[in-house]
Amino acid sequence: MTPSAVSSFRPWHLFVLAALVAATVVILVARPSDPVVAVLLTLAIGAGGFVGLMTYRTIKPLTQRDFVEATTMAGSRTRAAVEREKTLVLRSLKELEFDRAMGKVSSYDFDEMGGRLRTRAISLMKQLDVQEVNFLPLIEQELRDRLEAAGEDPDAAAVALSAPLSSGDLVCESCETSNDRDARFCKGCGKPL
Repeated sequence: MTPSAVSSFRPWHLFVLAALVAATVVILVARPSDPVVAVLLTLAIGAGGFVGLMTYRTIKPLTQRDFVEATTMAGSRTRAAVEREKTLVLRSLKELEFDRAMGKVSSYDFDEMGGRLRTRAISLMKQLDVQEVNFLPLIEQELRDRLEAAGEDPDAAAVALSAPLSSGDLVCESCETSNDRDARFCKGCGKPL
């Protein structure tokens, strides 16, 4: 099966289509004389479709055995929440520095509050760095899945990638990295070619 043959139909498409069809049927059957009633009926049916979609998204993880949680965690919180807090702390630090430059904050207060904010920002950055996701296995698995879906042998593709270099490639003398023909510097070690 080719990648273009993979269906792009998503569950939310079904709920939107069902809501549109239901709204059309209700408007045709009820034939409201007031346009406000027609708009309210349409909005009510749209809200029903939205509730149906949210119910589906709530029940789906509970019924699948191989469900993988999409949110990445950093410690006990989601990674997005930690990044948001880091952004807020850094913004607060900038505002504190601006207030100090404007003479609104004393040196003692600036040192005390700035120290606390810097400590918090550093701890958040360390938390984000430690919990970094290793993407290499995920990428390799996705490539393997796509090659299998395209009907190609993943092992043959790996052999083709590790095949000897073509005669047009430049090889760095110090680190033996393959570079493009028009490269002036090695992409591995940075030395001139």
